[in-house]
Amino acid sequence: MRIALLTEGTLTTAQRGEGGWCGRLVDGLPEHEFRLYRLLPADRPAPPSGVRGLHGVHELPMWGRRPGGRGPTALRRRAYTKAYEELVRALVTPGERAGFGPALYRLAALGREDEALPAFLSSGHAHRALERIWRMPGADTAGGQPLVCDVLVAADLLEQCLRPLSAPWYGTGPAGLGGADLCHVVGGGPAALPALVARELHGVPFVVTEHGLHLREQYRGYRSAPYRWPVRALLLSFFRQLTEETYRQAAVLTPGSEYDRQWQQRCGGEAARTRIVHEGTTATERPAAGKEPGAPTLVWAGALEPGRDPELMLHAFARVRAELPAARLKLYGEEGAPGYLAHCTAIAGRLGIADAVEFAGRPRSSAAAWESGSVVVFSALAQRSPRLLADAMLSGRAVVSTEVGVAREALGPTGLLVPPRSPRALAAACLALLTDHERRSRLGLAGRLRAQERFAVEPVVGAFREIYLDLVSRYPAFPARPGTQARPFARPAEYWVSGGTTPPQPPRSAQPAPAEKAPRAAGPALAEAL
Repeated sequence: MRIALLTEGTLTTAQRGEGGWCGRLVDGLPEHEFRLYRLLPADRPAPPSGVRGLHGVHELPMWGRRPGGRGPTALRRRAYTKAYEELVRALVTPGERAGFGPALYRLAALGREDEALPAFLSSGHAHRALERIWRMPGADTAGGQPLVCDVLVAADLLEQCLRPLSAPWYGTGPAGLGGADLCHVVGGGPAALPALVARELHGVPFVVTEHGLHLREQYRGYRSAPYRWPVRALLLSFFRQLTEETYRQAAVLTPGSEYDRQWQQRCGGEAARTRIVHEGTTATERPAAGKEPGAPTLVWAGALEPGRDPELMLHAFARVRAELPAARLKLYGEEGAPGYLAHCTAIAGRLGIADAVEFAGRPRSSAAAWESGSVVVFSALAQRSPRLLADAMLSGRAVVSTEVGVAREALGPTGLLVPPRSPRALAAACLALLTDHERRSRLGLAGRLRAQERFAVEPVVGAFREIYLDLVSRYPAFPARPGTQARPFARPAEYWVSGGTTPPQPPRSAQPAPAEKAPRAAGPALAEAL
């Protein structure tokens, strides 16, 4: 089976996926032919893919200077302008949301015909169309009164986001997406655009895997983006509608947790096309942490920033220290907000626990961090990914966490959960474990076994082997076109057994049957800790 892996190389999660998650997937499924298609920052040297066993790596520059090329002719420009206006209208007008997908595919079709899409998106004609629609009465952003500088900034950002529509990847040859049996989008966002176009042009189904939802990260990132409100609103509308269109057209969605699945369903993902597959990690093969330190020690890990709430940990530890004077606290992690380390140090001094608190910085490895303590504690206000929790569980140390995000799903009955922002509850849970060696050991062993079962690599590989075969078997069988090589999955199995009666060409409007909801398999979740 020919599988196209689509990732966005500018994202930390995608980079980790390329070198780690995608590499394990390719290694675990050697019977399939994988090709990597990735979006990269423009004007930068392309980093190595980090994935062995690939049959090809294809790259498209993004997020930088526009590639060269001539704009469309005057006659063609009208078609471009009309499609672009429909796209912008879908972004800013509540009643026009349904036009987003058709406008997107129309722009892609126009770009394939004359390769003038990037030049048009950067032209004054596109800028004027954007300004006209953006400022019209009834637009969501009309109240913000977009300025000329907003139009220029937003047009430039939209051009970069839409660059995948003009990628040279949509042929039907061995290196084109039209020659793939399916596409696998890792990370979402603009990386899903080639899969959407390949589905529209060639009927190629695609799977979406997100370990950390792209739309959620965009909402978090644009809060502090250096743009005015109208620009941020327009770009977030684009990412929101792109996500909804991706979830609507995807054959199978494979979120990394139940928490992510709920987010996807709120954005239009259907439960019948969703299967949770945890992010696998090779850390399941790592031996458990050794002997505990002599003094009862709490270990906290994460970026030093308000969202991780190390202040809660410090206030809870002050209560622990009052009951257990020999207790120690180690906080691992780098400063995530300017001046926050000094702020936490001052809090420790005011609470009178500075002599028992160590800000240890970045550890040489996550395993070394967990081994240095008796109990691992997480005090975050939000826990979007199970990676760090799973890594701590694999150490064999007992875990205490605030009950937010994926914490309950990851820990289950093998750890202690406390309400967020409650120093009293967190201190009570830490004391309960520090003063009970038998319970601490029992929970640590149970957590390690749970993490090994849920986050191993083999269940992930097995889950995607089933998803790929089930998905391709359910799509209509397209016979090979004249002059092209037949694909193994382009005809049903009966064709090869019976001697080759070519099935009739299905209508262009034929749509794949939705995949049945497969039983949930214990699937893995990575732990590149800090």
